[in-house]
Amino acid sequence: MAIAEDLIILEQQLKDLIIRYEHYFVGIEKREPLRLLNSIEKLVRRHAGVPINNTMHKYKYSMLVARLNTYREHWNRILRLIEDGKYSRDRFIRDLHLRQKDQGPVHQEESPKPPYHDPEVDRIFFELREARKACHLPIDKLSIEMVAATIEKSKAALAARLGTTDLVFRVVVENGTPKIKVSQRK
Repeated sequence: MAIAEDLIILEQQLKDLIIRYEHYFVGIEKREPLRLLNSIEKLVRRHAGVPINNTMHKYKYSMLVARLNTYREHWNRILRLIEDGKYSRDRFIRDLHLRQKDQGPVHQEESPKPPYHDPEVDRIFFELREARKACHLPIDKLSIEMVAATIEKSKAALAARLGTTDLVFRVVVENGTPKIKVSQRK
């Protein structure tokens, strides 16, 4: 019985599952990570009926199971909101589609600027928006064009400083403020 190794695997998979569910709810992932959830549940069931003699392992196991159950309730609540159409991300997208449908092709002809379709900029924009929401900062002035302009403006200087154009942008929160950070792609 390798409870110590299973606890390490369970902890790592749970962290990965939390991240993948957040990506799913933001819209980065298209499918719910059910396979990973099933493998974690299988690992939890393996040790559910077995007595664990080591107190440290028993405590860690119970804490990981409690964390999984808490997150599972949270995810189920969000999934119910999505099914009911009350989840904020889905309401925003639905309202956007309705506005576009109401305005019809006339609005598309009047708009000289095409919508921004860079998946990297889209990802950074959504992560920045979610980080600002989590930090209780306003998001009404944040636009995808503003994020794209910021990235384009700093790309040349960053490429010269780092010596490469192969850059990775990510959103981090420092001192309660979301920021866009860049690093060299590995």
